[in-house]
Amino acid sequence: HVQLVESGGGSVQAGGSLRLSCEMSGKTIEGSCMGWFRQSPGKEREGVAVLFTGANMKYYADSVKGRFTVSQDTLKNTIYLQMNSLKPEDTAMYYCAHNRPCRSNWSQLDSGAFGNWGRGTQVTVS
Repeated sequence: HVQLVESGGGSVQAGGSLRLSCEMSGKTIEGSCMGWFRQSPGKEREGVAVLFTGANMKYYADSVKGRFTVSQDTLKNTIYLQMNSLKPEDTAMYYCAHNRPCRSNWSQLDSGAFGNWGRGTQVTVS
């Protein structure tokens, strides 16, 4: 049984930084597709960044390229999302997602490619 727990959210001024963490329990993250998605009130959930933990494969939404970086620590069974130069439009609930094996549409930041989800951590940029 996979469990994902996000942390690191909070309130920050525009231009600031936050680092989100997602710790997985129940299985190793090795060889998995994992990612970060976000959702703000009245909007659909959107993909932010995804990665394949078995290789250096990472994909980002155009809106965050150059500002956000997704990374992993296999020993800690954790992935991270480093968010720099934050903007008010980045305000949302951020969710961690996992699936193994990877589904064909994972690199398209499709939420349907992920079957396991955390409860989210709120990020507010003012």
